Amino acid sequence: MFRKIFPAEKVIKKSSKSFFWFFFAALFFLGSPAQAQRSEIGVMFGGSYYLGDLNPTRQFAMTRIAGGGLYRHNFTEHLSLRVNGFLGSVEASDAIIGYNETRNLSFRSTIVELSVQGEVNFLPFEPGNLETVYTPYFFAGIGGFSFNPKARNSDGEWVELQPLGTEGQGTEEHPDREPYNLFSYSALFGVGVKFNITRSLTGGLEWGLRRTGTDYLDDVSTTYPASGALTGEDARYFSDRSLVNRGENAGFQRGNPTTNDWYSFAGFILTFKIPELMRTKCPAYN
Repeated sequence: MFRKIFPAEKVIKKSSKSFFWFFFAALFFLGSPAQAQRSEIGVMFGGSYYLGDLNPTRQFAMTRIAGGGLYRHNFTEHLSLRVNGFLGSVEASDAIIGYNETRNLSFRSTIVELSVQGEVNFLPFEPGNLETVYTPYFFAGIGGFSFNPKARNSDGEWVELQPLGTEGQGTEEHPDREPYNLFSYSALFGVGVKFNITRSLTGGLEWGLRRTGTDYLDDVSTTYPASGALTGEDARYFSDRSLVNRGENAGFQRGNPTTNDWYSFAGFILTFKIPELMRTKCPAYN
């Protein structure tokens, strides 16, 4: 019989919204006059995609629109610290990717990320200084994110997969398989290039990968559950959609439990240099 799954979904949905409220509040605090000329606030617009059991190797496959905001503090011409609040979506389909077409699984998930990263410029670079035209850079950091894999049923409706326990999570037949959490952490790294557009605006192109702490970003990890473990119609439907021997694959491999999933954000970044208000508005400060 199915055990009751913990109500993580409500907590995650609330925390996802809180991410962005906290992030933008932090921007106003960190962007105070005390950070004059060394701080930037900006936006990112681009795409997001996934690597995992349904797409092990194809970079940028099934990329979807992503965006968000960021705050950057420049300590020196070579070293910066950045806070990101990004929103994106990832998806994959066996029928489209072609890695394991007979498995016939697919998913889509929204990603809400809050992360911190350090940036190292290869060349001396100062935002707004037109004498430092551009620089390549690399970055690394850590983050936390929420996700919620869904798939379409036979009526074309999107159904949340985690509550279904498609691999027998939360059943007596698989006591070692607990329902997975819809919040995880990530280790991120990547490369980019920054360039000054005007004395106030800086542009950039960036590509970053995230190695996650979960193997269930796609709701796929281990083997098909034991026969009879799943009693709900939706659970059985989404657990085994194989084009061959559907419903008779108990114990056979459904995913690869030895590697966690990845996702990526890549795109264009535009930042605005926060003006030095204390110096321009307070004569006593001068």
